[in-house]
Amino acid sequence: MELDGNSIIASIVVSGVGCVFFSYGRKMSRAPHVVAGIVMMVFPYFVSNVLAMFGIGALLCALLYMAVRVGY
Repeated sequence: MELDGNSIIASIVVSGVGCVFFSYGRKMSRAPHVVAGIVMMVFPYFVSNVLAMFGIGALLCALLYMAVRVGY
C-alpha cells in the first residue's frame, strides 16, 4: 500500500462504505451485505491505485445491488 494522501483517503472512503454494509448486514442478518462489507474493508490494503480502488468498490456495490434484486 502506498502512503500518499490520495490513496489513504480513497481507502478510508471505500472501507467506510464497507463498514456500513457490514454493520447493516449483521443487524439485518443479510449475508450479501456482510460479505460485500468484509471484502470492501479488506481489498484496499492490496490495491494502491486510486482509480482501481474506486472501480473495484463500484463493481462490488453493483454486484451487491444485483444480488439483492435477484433475491439473496
